[in-house]
Amino acid sequence: MVNPGIEELLGRVESKFGLVTLGARRARHINAYFNQLGEGLGHMVPPQVSSVSRKPLSIAFEEIAADKIAWAELPEPVDGDAEDAPAEDTAAAADTN
Repeated sequence: MVNPGIEELLGRVESKFGLVTLGARRARHINAYFNQLGEGLGHMVPPQVSSVSRKPLSIAFEEIAADKIAWAELPEPVDGDAEDAPAEDTAAAADTN
């Protein structure tokens, strides 16, 4: 059994795909955090909820249910600006040589 329930988790994200993607990414971050604890690096975000579960995916789902993490889409780049900028830089560099 999945605890928290799938229905509760689907209320926090837009789709099943979004839930799976968000949960898997956060589980990888949690796993990396636990693996680097002895190294003292401290650049990973620790789990945001106290949990009795030891599995990173279960902890990630508990964080989603508690609204500690959320899905956010990045804005789309403007079509013309992103593709033309490197070409202009290359042309400008060629003119100066």
